[in-house]
Amino acid sequence: MSRWVVQGAVNGDIGANPSAEGADEDEGVDDQAVKVVDIVDTFRLQEQPAFDKKQFIAYIKKFIKNLTPKLDAEKQESFKENIEGATKFLLGKLKDLQL
Repeated sequence: MSRWVVQGAVNGDIGANPSAEGADEDEGVDDQAVKVVDIVDTFRLQEQPAFDKKQFIAYIKKFIKNLTPKLDAEKQESFKENIEGATKFLLGKLKDLQL
């Protein structure tokens, strides 16, 4: 499971009292901080250009062709039964997906 994390924000609280020292309340806020998915950031994954339906189907067909021989016979049957439904589901959500 992944979660959103803030990248680039560093809390430099060393125990000083900035209000007593006349500092602004916004001091120390990093304007460069961005929210990222921790798995994406950790493994330095790169977003792919959006697929249209034709490209996605071609990609999935190649994926199925490469993966199926690596599964044992029992898992191959289960995979073949479920992959079609999964592919249809993903095609319906293609515009909402970020790959």
